[in-house]
Amino acid sequence: MSLVTTDWVLDNLNSLKIIDASWHMPAQKRNPAEEYRNGHIPNSIFFDLDENSEKDTDLPHMLPKQKTWEKIMSSLGINNNDDILIYDNSDLKSSCRCWFSLLYFGHDEKKIHILNGGLKKWIFEKKPITKTETKITESNYVANKKDNLIVNFHQIKENILSKNFNVIDARSLERFEGKVSEPRKGLRSGHIENSFCLPYNQCIDQKTGEFKNLKELRKLFYQYENLEKKLNPVFTCGSGVTASVLAYAYKMVNNDYIPKIYDGSWSEYGKYPA
Repeated sequence: MSLVTTDWVLDNLNSLKIIDASWHMPAQKRNPAEEYRNGHIPNSIFFDLDENSEKDTDLPHMLPKQKTWEKIMSSLGINNNDDILIYDNSDLKSSCRCWFSLLYFGHDEKKIHILNGGLKKWIFEKKPITKTETKITESNYVANKKDNLIVNFHQIKENILSKNFNVIDARSLERFEGKVSEPRKGLRSGHIENSFCLPYNQCIDQKTGEFKNLKELRKLFYQYENLEKKLNPVFTCGSGVTASVLAYAYKMVNNDYIPKIYDGSWSEYGKYPA
């Protein structure tokens, strides 16, 4: 994986498959597909996070079945050997979720890149924007999912006693502590027992929209005495999206780390009584 600059993207514009993975929280009432149509990085294609998640569940943003993912990638013209650039207009959170999805389904991590600062930085630097729709030639993508990147509900429950890994929650501290109601109906407030809270936006410079530097990220992740490299963290959030930001940021800090996410996150765990 690599975090790349706007200049790097501009230099490699014609050799990349470029994905606009923008997605916004429902409360923001923004339409990322419409925003894409109104202006995007040249040669980019739109990846709809809501549409490209598992449909056969009541949980939001779950990873789809392998065959479904193959159809999605093929319909977008993505090939297995493509170098992919992901960007968004949503504070890196949906770029990181798209990165994790590609990683889970076996795309070479060295061929997955994220634009640091996203579309916001690209536009600020007056890089080229177009409304021209990118022509897509359908491909024949073959996925190879890596189940070791996903932790399920039962593993989370078992870990409360075994403490084999640290669960780190990307939601806000107010949601983590149960001081505010969950945005999704039918969920109790609070957090997974013995978990820690690290709001995903603490990893991002709010002025530039870029990831904070490695020194700052290390300080964030190692603020807890028992959170050490030898204990693989598992990241969670509301629906698996912002957890991906923490997974990406921690991978920057510890390159040996194999990203792990509780895909059901609080949307699943919060359905059950404490």
